[in-house]
Amino acid sequence: MLMETIHCRGHKNVRATHRSTLEITTEDFLTPRGDCIICVSADKALKDLSEEFKEALRKGAKLRVVIRAGDVEDEVIAHGSPELRLESSVSMVIRKSDYIDGRTLAIRANKSAKGLKRELVELLKNPKTKVTVELIIEEEKA
Repeated sequence: MLMETIHCRGHKNVRATHRSTLEITTEDFLTPRGDCIICVSADKALKDLSEEFKEALRKGAKLRVVIRAGDVEDEVIAHGSPELRLESSVSMVIRKSDYIDGRTLAIRANKSAKGLKRELVELLKNPKTKVTVELIIEEEKA
């Protein structure tokens, strides 16, 4: 198993209403238009992930994303792709579609920001909420 852990925090402008993407950003601000962003001030962006982790994603690995705030958690399942560039120094975006750019972490996700538990989203709206995001690649069974 490969795992990366990201620490970030909530923000008063988190809305999590975007229908096709979910984003984590290292920036410490969020405008109300950023309806896919679920947390700010992340301690990692795509460029900070280990080479081993990036390589697994580029081999098309299944990615489990566990988002935890307080005692509430939710999970997103998405997939890697050989096309991933994983180069952003600011953010990581998980997409329901197959679209890939320099900010894309994974594609073909089973949910977007809008699909997250609303109980979790309420916590993400508080700037004092500490958020942990675990990116987990489970090795394929041979």
